[in-house]
Amino acid sequence: MNRIYEYSVFIIIALVIFAGIVLPIPDIPALGDKARVLYFHVPMSWISVVAFTMSLWYAVRYLRTKNIDYDIKSFSASQLGFLFCILATATGSLWAKFNWGSFWNWDPRQTSIFILLMIYGAYFALRSAIDSEEQKARLSSVYAIVAGITMPFFIFIMPRLVETLHPDPIINNSGKINMDTSMLIIFLTSLLGFTMLFFWVLNMKTRLEFIKYKISSNSD
Repeated sequence: MNRIYEYSVFIIIALVIFAGIVLPIPDIPALGDKARVLYFHVPMSWISVVAFTMSLWYAVRYLRTKNIDYDIKSFSASQLGFLFCILATATGSLWAKFNWGSFWNWDPRQTSIFILLMIYGAYFALRSAIDSEEQKARLSSVYAIVAGITMPFFIFIMPRLVETLHPDPIINNSGKINMDTSMLIIFLTSLLGFTMLFFWVLNMKTRLEFIKYKISSNSD
């Protein structure tokens, strides 16, 4: 990726952090100033979904073509998805501490994200337990597809099946976003900035994994 893209990512993220922390927000009942966390929590959750979906897609591509490049891309996307999922969990727990008095309450959303983390944690354990690159790529691709298919259930469906303390989603049941204009601008900018950051890091991560794979292959 070119320098303009990299500088743009840095500038947008810096602006979002400044605006998210410093600029005033409207009074929101039961949330107040704690609503600022959505500038960071929601983008982290969004990127997790994007990353896990990309991992599924590349896993399918690998099984169809047997091109190791796709396995590496699937693995890289899963790693970043796992990282951003942890960040989403951490920011959500921080908000829970401020609003509910405890970092962890086993709320349906917290429970579902915990299960999702366990699923992808098992994916990495599977990869580390297999020495054969071909077998590793094949089995982990199948697992990534299964995990990717179950991911929407734990993110979007399970938390809505039972009552939750979690605030309403950004897009409500009417398909609208009830958010102050200034907050919405910062929120959408944050989504853009962190999404750009994800693709930048994914590009670097994938290139690093390619290098590690080539070094490993040559040493064998």
